[in-house]
Amino acid sequence: MKIDIIGDIHGCYKEFIQLTDELGYSWETGYPVHPDGRILGFVGDLTDRGPQSLKVIESVYELTIVHKLALYAPGNHCNKLYRYFSGNKVQITHGLETTVAEYKELPVREQKIIRKKFMDLYEQSPLYQVIDNEKLVIAHAGIRSDYIGKMNDKVKSFVLYGDVSGAKHPDGSPVRRDWALFYHGHATIIYGHTPVLEPRKVNRTYNIDTGCVFGGKLTALRYPELELISVPSTLPFFAEKFKTSFDES
Repeated sequence: MKIDIIGDIHGCYKEFIQLTDELGYSWETGYPVHPDGRILGFVGDLTDRGPQSLKVIESVYELTIVHKLALYAPGNHCNKLYRYFSGNKVQITHGLETTVAEYKELPVREQKIIRKKFMDLYEQSPLYQVIDNEKLVIAHAGIRSDYIGKMNDKVKSFVLYGDVSGAKHPDGSPVRRDWALFYHGHATIIYGHTPVLEPRKVNRTYNIDTGCVFGGKLTALRYPELELISVPSTLPFFAEKFKTSFDES
């Protein structure tokens, strides 16, 4: 399988188009198609904070559900949006407010359409993707080798939020252990969730969330080549969003 896996988009639709152009995809049909039959992969967090979350949903739904040209694994922001669309009580903060504002600007009929598309995308996708005879795993915040193949609350928490220690940074964000330092599995793990200035490779793991929505870059990893390709963000740069958020103890 030849797949190009894209990091956290967070509503950065323009950069998504630019990155797929760089990867050799054509948008003539209205969605990105590669002439050599490559497909796209997504590590989750399609929405929130960025300016065009609903367009990203439309594209990923079209690719994944309608045309079977992509693989998607949900992120924590995807999970929260799903709970919002399901009618659960969630705090409309930490970026969700931008997606909700876009959504509420639509006519009621269009709201129903985009809501159904996202819920179908979420419900028809696994928590994490295991592909190429278990040689490759796409998981939003990563996954431990002993969790691969399992589905329970512990695995779900790890995949969506990372190895959370229970402690918090002064700004209230959770302290996450750097699980990649201790990963010694055979599968290559592609993940995002924690913004880094440059793609980070540790022990067969690649963090490709390069903080596009915070003014960094949008990054893709080409598999099996393991080649990294990035495009710059069009948004203002926030250096503090790239602070180290791992506790290596």
